[in-house]
Amino acid sequence: MIGPPPGAGWFARRTVTELAGALRAGTMSPDDLVERALTEAARLDPELNAFVTVDVPGARAAAERAGRELSAGLDRGPLHGIPVAVKDVVDTAGLRTTMGSRHHTGRVPEHDAECVRRLRAAGAIIVGKAATHEFAFGPTGDRSANGATRNPYRRGHVSGGSSGGSAAAVAAGIVPLAVGTDTGGSVRIPAACCGIVGLKPTHGAVPSGGVFPVSPTLDTVGPMARTAGDCLLLWNVLAGQDVPEPDISGCRVGWVAPDALHPADPRVTEAARAMLEPLPVQDVAVPDVARLRWAYQVIQGREVHMVHAGRLAAAPDLYDEEVLARLHAAGRITEEDTAAAQTIRKRVQDAVTALLGRHDLLAIPTVPILPPPLDVRSVPLDGTSIDVRAALLSLTSPWSVLGLPAVSLPAALVDGLPTGLQLIARPGAERLLLAVAARLADANQSTTTASQP
Repeated sequence: MIGPPPGAGWFARRTVTELAGALRAGTMSPDDLVERALTEAARLDPELNAFVTVDVPGARAAAERAGRELSAGLDRGPLHGIPVAVKDVVDTAGLRTTMGSRHHTGRVPEHDAECVRRLRAAGAIIVGKAATHEFAFGPTGDRSANGATRNPYRRGHVSGGSSGGSAAAVAAGIVPLAVGTDTGGSVRIPAACCGIVGLKPTHGAVPSGGVFPVSPTLDTVGPMARTAGDCLLLWNVLAGQDVPEPDISGCRVGWVAPDALHPADPRVTEAARAMLEPLPVQDVAVPDVARLRWAYQVIQGREVHMVHAGRLAAAPDLYDEEVLARLHAAGRITEEDTAAAQTIRKRVQDAVTALLGRHDLLAIPTVPILPPPLDVRSVPLDGTSIDVRAALLSLTSPWSVLGLPAVSLPAALVDGLPTGLQLIARPGAERLLLAVAARLADANQSTTTASQP
């Protein structure tokens, strides 16, 4: 279990269930919660840079409305009156949505994205727009027109990306919940880097209307929270469903060695594997899984270049140089490459489907290295120079290619920085993932408490 970062805000030590109970007991009001969030944003965000926009008047107006509804007996559910941050690639009517880019600095959408409409219908209060890697196209979170988002545990290190602002805002205790997006790891990577829970759902489980695309056949919208229980509450709203809790007794877990995909820091691997001790675990091999990394680069690259072709021709100078170079590289992917990538995807998908018939979950670290310093693009590992961007995506992107749901949960602090365990399941098994994540966190917390003098 990972404790809050130094100097964390008020929400870092309170669950959404506790907050919801206080609202209904009348010991707190939505106004109180919003003012707490605004105060913590003013205190912490100048260093973290987790937000592009903090909507002070909009949040206060929504809090007043939520309080009035609750007092009148209108209860919209467990998120009614709860502050939430929304990633700045997700449209919010009347509130600036920039995609972290200079192309859209002043863009104000007229309509909410469908996921935002569901949040508002559930009574959640949108406090502001969380920072993103430019156009959500990067795993580090330090390339944006808004500047780099910093890790709450160590300000000189990355938050992860592309949903780095969402992760940092939750980890730092500015808000209890945030919405992110995940194409190849953009919820899970920053969740691991910032020590929180982040769920990448099955592709298509949450409508993506009103969300700026990276790679439409891979893009997903996912919840981020400090605990698996809080993540579930947000997931139920985003997915528009409340599935009964599954029976996780006898849950079978297959451990995928990270080195099959990418060299890993042994301390990170050990921390992730240790989280699984309460469950029976069997080592498993996924045929050709490493080739999914290349397939992801091809499929995502081909699609992201198509999304940006017009902007690349009209205003290439407005892109960050690193993002621009990656987009140009994506433009060199051929139809033959794409066909080969699809063949690989189908072959590995068949093997993983069979594997998930014998195991309920697969497990692997979320990222193979510790969160690197800002702006650093290579780090040493066992005497070898490791490419940071490739490393961050290496253990998350293969499951995105297969469209599978996956969750990252905190494992341990190593040298004062968070590490994460990733669980992967068959399509539609998000509830199972969060239930197991909650069980593992509880077991780890009990072990930690019992070992303390």
